[in-house]
Amino acid sequence: MNKIGIFFGTETGTTRLIAKKIHKLLGDELADKPVNVNRITPADMLGYDALILGTPSYGVGEIPGKSAGCLEPNWEEFLLQMDNPDFTGKRIAFFGLGAQERYADRFASSLMALYKVFQGYGADIVGDDWGKEGYTFNHSDSLQNGKFVGLIIDQRTQGMHTEARLARWVEQLRPLLVERLG
Repeated sequence: MNKIGIFFGTETGTTRLIAKKIHKLLGDELADKPVNVNRITPADMLGYDALILGTPSYGVGEIPGKSAGCLEPNWEEFLLQMDNPDFTGKRIAFFGLGAQERYADRFASSLMALYKVFQGYGADIVGDDWGKEGYTFNHSDSLQNGKFVGLIIDQRTQGMHTEARLARWVEQLRPLLVERLG
């Protein structure tokens, strides 16, 4: 496809809200409207060469889904439909949500679980160097070499930073994702 695909899992609707904000920053010319992964098939996602994938944090660093306590299908159920997909040549950026005060010992850790899945599928991952400055937490599985593997949003306690973080992240990623659109 000649647009960026934006897909997300959500439990409370906040990940959907952030996906919509990302879409608005990119615009309709560059990105298709965000879609919940509980409403697509793997073929829908595989049709894109540039993707932004978002996840809430649920459980203890697990892929969000029913086994982690989600009430509706989420990433876990979507990934169970995958049959050794090949994401080679597809460029993916990730964003994750978390609550650093409430879950300081596992802040936004579900993002790393999703990141590793798509890394294993051969995806070309970008935006995996988001700094941890400005966040206050004890531990996050989503850190790699001292940086987050994607944009982290804490809408609960740092909602006042969301717009600026999104704008900076999208500006960094835009050329990297557009490059894959041909």
